[in-house]
Amino acid sequence: MSSRGPLARFFTALSATWSAPRSALTVAVAVAFWLTTVGNIVLWRKVFAVDPTISGIAVELGVGCVLMATHVALLALLAWGRAIKPVGMAVVVAAAIAQHFMLRFGVVIDTGLMANTFATNTNEARDVLGGTFAFDMAAVAALPIVWLWQVPIVRRDVLRDAVRRLVVSVLAIAVAAGLVAAMFRVLAPMVRNHLELRYLPNPISPLLAATKAVTRSAARSRPVQLTATSGAGLGPSHAPAADAAKPPLLVLVVGETARADHFGLNGYARDTTPELAARGVVSFTDVQSCGTHTAASVPCMFSPLGKAAYKPDAPETGNLLDVVQAAGVAVLWVDNQAGCKDVCDRVLNASTKDLAGTSEGARLCSEGECLDEALLQGLDRRIAALPEAARRNGVLVVLHQMGSHGPAYGRRSPAAFKRYLPECKTLVLGDCTHEGLVNAYDNSIAYTDHVLASTIDWLRSQSGTYAPAMLYVSDHGESLGEYGVFLHGLPDVIAPAVQKHVPMIVWLGDGMTARDRIDPACVSRERSRRLSHDNLYPSVLGLLDVVSPTYRASLDVFAPCREAAAAGKR
Repeated sequence: MSSRGPLARFFTALSATWSAPRSALTVAVAVAFWLTTVGNIVLWRKVFAVDPTISGIAVELGVGCVLMATHVALLALLAWGRAIKPVGMAVVVAAAIAQHFMLRFGVVIDTGLMANTFATNTNEARDVLGGTFAFDMAAVAALPIVWLWQVPIVRRDVLRDAVRRLVVSVLAIAVAAGLVAAMFRVLAPMVRNHLELRYLPNPISPLLAATKAVTRSAARSRPVQLTATSGAGLGPSHAPAADAAKPPLLVLVVGETARADHFGLNGYARDTTPELAARGVVSFTDVQSCGTHTAASVPCMFSPLGKAAYKPDAPETGNLLDVVQAAGVAVLWVDNQAGCKDVCDRVLNASTKDLAGTSEGARLCSEGECLDEALLQGLDRRIAALPEAARRNGVLVVLHQMGSHGPAYGRRSPAAFKRYLPECKTLVLGDCTHEGLVNAYDNSIAYTDHVLASTIDWLRSQSGTYAPAMLYVSDHGESLGEYGVFLHGLPDVIAPAVQKHVPMIVWLGDGMTARDRIDPACVSRERSRRLSHDNLYPSVLGLLDVVSPTYRASLDVFAPCREAAAAGKR
């Protein structure tokens, strides 16, 4: 009889079990169990929150069995001998990463969010990963990776093993299908009333989303057929005899992560926009975004198709910038973000990173990022470098802001604009007080106010040469902890209003209202009109007087005010 105590015998048995040789199929089942339990904490929390009763727990167990069977079915097909070890590690790591974002920021991972993730630069990735990333990764991935690394895999006859795996996979699919059928009367209304549930199974949903995002990217990488530019030209105000009108200069500012209800101009309790208010702008109060993240919204808002017809996986046929350039107007894109999402590929584009090594770069940029005032630095020089013949017809400048990009809201405003304190400084937004989080976000809005006001001041300085105007609209909004959700990017069908209700602001110089025959008082009266990103494309064409078959007067925000101006002159 062994003289060792029960504790020693327990650890000996545990060690033997830990390192015992396993078949690839057994390893696949073990990984499936780990993914179903530890890798789906967010799903189990949500299902329990929907129905915390005993019957709800029964549903949760049923859903767990369905998910377990699904994981087994998929992993069994991949359990080719020792290949199950790297496959298992990769799947576990993917689940850990996905759960970090779902757990810490309340997001769900769909195709659009994956596309946006692929376009994220290193600075944005650093901010979003946050201080809990390593902990969350270790909690989900460390133990299974160590086990997978050391576990010996039993070799089997290849043909028999393939048949065995196929049988297990088929049986698992049958079990999953049978459970879903048995629970359909309960599951169907639950998923219908809580659409976010369909995006939570981990890592199945994130991996499917990643696959779709890659497929869409491949589809859009096909050669561009610029059919949208057909028929583009200059309108009558560009004619030599058109009262010697100065050419238009329109600065289109594409905001980032700004929500309309935090702009003082729109009735927010805090006066976050005093400089814009002093410059006589018009703020449109009811504007809806095309998407809830940059990769979805920016290509859509520049497309002639509108939200209903725009398909992110459709081949590129040209956008607003292509049409304006084809008409003969000079176009420039200046970026202070993670790129233009292919929108500016065929026009002259620049980046605030060009300021590296200059005195302005030292003042406005640090750690690979620049404050948005950098967008205005050297803008005269950039415009002067545009083709002279095109400049005589007008200039469209697009400034792509860093804006209020989270979670590092505190980095989006310099010290002079931190009016609201204390300010949240951590990237783990769930650890912030709501007051500190809102303070940091509002400071970024206050700084955007200053950047836009500075843009207007610069435009006024150009009024001797051009007829100037500024149009600002954010790409999407932001969640600041409402309902436990942070950041943005939820699928459109379940996204809260704050992720889709965006600010849109216009300033029209006297030269622009004169050459375009716009009644400023009429524009002010239109401020409460229901608008969306669909209105951007025709409104820009209208302000620049670019004619195109893609122009729709019914969506041009300023079209009614040209009619009003014409009526006033009769």
